[in-house]
Amino acid sequence: MIRISKLAGSIQPSATLAAGAKARQLRQSGVKVFDFSLGEPDFNTPKHICLAAEKAALAGQTHYTPAAGTAEVKAAIARWYKKTHGYEFGPENVIVSNGAKHSIHNALAATVGPEDEVIISSPYWVSYSDLVSMTGATPVVVATTPESGFKMSPKQLRSAITPRTRLVMINSPCNPTGTVYTRAELAALIDVILTTDAAVLSDEIYEQLTFGTATPTCVATLRPGLTNRTITISGASKSYAMTGWRMGWAVAPKDVVKAMDTIQSQETSCPSSVSQAALIAALDGPQECVAEMRAEFAARRELTVSRLRAIPGLKLPTPDGAFYAFFDVSGFFGKTFGDKIVTDSLTFCNVLLEQAHVNLVPGIAFGAEGFVRMSFATSREVIEAGLSQLQKWLAGGNEAQSVAHGSQGVVPETQGVALG
Repeated sequence: MIRISKLAGSIQPSATLAAGAKARQLRQSGVKVFDFSLGEPDFNTPKHICLAAEKAALAGQTHYTPAAGTAEVKAAIARWYKKTHGYEFGPENVIVSNGAKHSIHNALAATVGPEDEVIISSPYWVSYSDLVSMTGATPVVVATTPESGFKMSPKQLRSAITPRTRLVMINSPCNPTGTVYTRAELAALIDVILTTDAAVLSDEIYEQLTFGTATPTCVATLRPGLTNRTITISGASKSYAMTGWRMGWAVAPKDVVKAMDTIQSQETSCPSSVSQAALIAALDGPQECVAEMRAEFAARRELTVSRLRAIPGLKLPTPDGAFYAFFDVSGFFGKTFGDKIVTDSLTFCNVLLEQAHVNLVPGIAFGAEGFVRMSFATSREVIEAGLSQLQKWLAGGNEAQSVAHGSQGVVPETQGVALG
């Protein structure tokens, strides 16, 4: 009998991927599901990017590349940062990986381990806590609230830092809340970090998807010398509709990149050669496709916010970036729907999917009980129909006297959620 390792037994499957899998199972059985669980653009990858990949494949670029990516793709990433953020660095400061999640994993594996602490503000992307724990380090979760705009304050950060703090993880625009820190707010956090020995891991994967007056910030550019203490993570999945191409990258001090390179060489050998060619075309090519997708996401955001705010009992902060609505459903805890009692965000989502065939992700997976996440990276028609279904289902809830209800608030670290 093969025994399962302690590591494998200590982590949970990705809650968002699990939610998507459950929706697919229902669809395969003939049920129409309104699936708002996955953070994946519904657009096809732009044609010029696909053609670049086809050209590369036909030209024989189908072999192993250097573990950290080709010189050409590193140069394209450097050009994009110089043009977009005025951030200059050399090829020794960049590594390309199999998606931004892989980049985060390698960055953590290269920099933290047992006895170390990594600060994460909640709500956080579902994988952060488990990725930290997989290294043996301890996630230290700082809870934020809707009243603060789901933003960690300098005071909170200062209180969370200890002599064991090695990294502070920042995510702006944020998954799941859509929160976008201003440049001044990020600078205030950085000034706290600079009084310590801690470094920064800044996940900027949604940097090209901000709305209204919100603008993204490349954290590494905030203070002189900060590049020596910052690992910048980004990728092509969200901005260029390239989720399946698995193209993420990290920009970091060369010793960190060298360590990540060594780890990656043992894990995956190298990222996809054809996908690297596609990434070059995405970064160097026309950017109108990004503007068009961003404009459509902005329209979907307006529709989603207006529809959700019209539903009695829901509380919704306005998302300024990414493509998620993160809203409070705790007012429905303690109610019965059919023969099922909703007691928390997990039962809320399970019963909603079972009865109304609307798929959301429970807030507990993001370290925020009482909330759910909805992705509006789908058509306006689906948003309209799905939210009508949600509104109709919520209106059918009845009080259950035996169950206490009321907001559970934002909670500290969770152990993860597996939606089976």
